Amino acid sequence: MEPAELKEFLDFKTAQFQTSEFIADDPISIPHQFKNQEDIEISGILTATISWGNRKAILKSANIMMDLLDHSPSDFVRNASNIEIQQLEKFVYRTFQHDDLCGMIRGLRSVYDNGGLEKIFSESANIKAGIANFRQKMLPHLSERTYKHLADVDRGSAAKRINMFLRWMVRPSTCGVDFGIWKSLSASKLMLPLDVHSGNVARSLGLLKRKQNDWKSVEEVTSTLRIFDPEDPIKYDFALFGLGIFENWK
Repeated sequence: MEPAELKEFLDFKTAQFQTSEFIADDPISIPHQFKNQEDIEISGILTATISWGNRKAILKSANIMMDLLDHSPSDFVRNASNIEIQQLEKFVYRTFQHDDLCGMIRGLRSVYDNGGLEKIFSESANIKAGIANFRQKMLPHLSERTYKHLADVDRGSAAKRINMFLRWMVRPSTCGVDFGIWKSLSASKLMLPLDVHSGNVARSLGLLKRKQNDWKSVEEVTSTLRIFDPEDPIKYDFALFGLGIFENWK
């Protein structure tokens, strides 16, 4: 496609998939259960952390997680006793298990005692630096087995799950899907939540040449998307994801 034709196609597909109907079967439905900003943030980051594999399984496990946090994730993170945290032993989602969840809760408590998640990213030079900074803030509170669940962009990770979380928090809520509650960050600075599906679609459309789904590919495809919309390039995540998941685009 010519650039103008490709932009028109991407805009059409973004509008098609970025609707309230998208929410129910997507991990973003979990933070949509809450109204309080900290509840949205904490349920969002925990849900994003386990967002790999079958989406129905992700939603089932994320809802179990919220039940274990008394459906008040902010209050639990801030106030749960050590005994209450240890009682999260029922939680298991694939390789993310009880010890991992306990460590995340303790790490998030420290983050919120020191200004919260938004502060980490708003005070970082860019999104990559923010993701690295978040990881460093969390690591002292985690067991070594949990490290793999936090993207290491300094070692080239595409950081799909945390970029997805950042999309949720930062992009405008105009269409009712993302939240737009972090006003200190600009949607223009976001990076694409690149995974195998969006990567394959991006390559088939000529948006991405690099073969690996790593941070260099995230930078490449995001730079390309900024040509089509410099103020909100990551809106096209809906088009790439939807084409890959719902239309099996090859």
